[in-house]
Amino acid sequence: MHKRMTITLDEVVYDGLYRTIGKRRMSQFIEDLLRPHVLDTSLDDGYRAMAADAARETEAQEWCNALAKDMHSEAR
Repeated sequence: MHKRMTITLDEVVYDGLYRTIGKRRMSQFIEDLLRPHVLDTSLDDGYRAMAADAARETEAQEWCNALAKDMHSEAR
């Protein structure tokens, strides 16, 4: 199902969009541009996979703890 919306663009941007894409293809062009930014779950999936990797999480925790110790002993 599609929803209709009204957006406001600068005149030169609209003119460029009209020249480049054409009037009948603007909505699809804009949807194709926006879709990966509002529906992308690849980062979430990647973080879940990394968190499920116990060996990787242990190594990351050790690295963070060692870094914190190094920073604690630094002169301020």
